[in-house]
Amino acid sequence: MPSFFIKSTFFLFLITPLFSCASAIKSQSQNQLHYQPQSQSQIQPQNQTCTYNEDWWKPVPDSEVKPWEIPPQAVKREDRAVILSKRTELGVFSNLSPHGFELDGIQYASIEGLWQGMKYPESTNDERIQNPEVKWPFTREQIYQMSGFESKKAGDLANANMKKLGINWVTYQGEKIEYKGAGRDRHYEIIFAATERKIQSNPEIKRLLDCTRGLTLRLDHTQEPDVPAAYRTDLILMRIRDGLGK
Repeated sequence: MPSFFIKSTFFLFLITPLFSCASAIKSQSQNQLHYQPQSQSQIQPQNQTCTYNEDWWKPVPDSEVKPWEIPPQAVKREDRAVILSKRTELGVFSNLSPHGFELDGIQYASIEGLWQGMKYPESTNDERIQNPEVKWPFTREQIYQMSGFESKKAGDLANANMKKLGINWVTYQGEKIEYKGAGRDRHYEIIFAATERKIQSNPEIKRLLDCTRGLTLRLDHTQEPDVPAAYRTDLILMRIRDGLGK
C-alpha cells in the first residue's frame, strides 16, 4: 500500500473525532434555539384552577409602544401564544424582575444582577482592574443586589469598560467565559440554572409559569436571529415549564 495513502488514512482517523465533537457542540446550541414546547394535549396545568388572563393580550396604544418593545397584541390568544410583556403580570419572568434566588452559595436580587455582575472584576488581582484608566463604578457584589433597569444600566457601563480593555469575556466563580463566543454554551448553563432557581424560589412565579401551559411564550423585545441561547428567556422558561412536577 502506498505510503501517502497510509498517512492520509491515519490523518483522517485523527481528525474525524474532532469534527464529531464540533458538530455535537453546534448541534447543542441549535437545539437550545430551536426548542419546541410540549403541546397542550401532551401536558396540562398541574393546578386545574388555572385560567389564562385576558390582560395578557390587552392591546397597548401604538403611541405608547417603546422602540425596543413587542407589545402584547403582537400575538393572538387563538394562536396559542403570549408575549412576556413587562406591562402584564408576565413581566415577572423578565431577567429584570426583582425576584431573588440563591445559586452556588450566592444570593442574587435578579437574573439581570447575576448577568451584568459577571462583567465586573471578581477579585483584587482581576486583570480587569489592572488598567488605572478604566474605572468601575460599582463592585460585583453591588451589581448582584440590583434589579430592573438599574442593573441593565450598570451592565452598559461594564460593556464600555470591556470595549476599552479589548476583552470579550466574563467570569463566574473564577471561570473565564467568552459568553458570545466559544463559551456561549457554558454561559447558557449558568443562566438556565439561575432561572430555574428563581422559579423554584418564588412559588407564585412557579404557579404562574405552570398556568401558561399550552401557550408558546414570546419575548417582549427584539433579538438578533443568531443570538446566543442564553438570551432566549422565552425558550428557557418553556424548557423549565416542561419539567415542573416531574
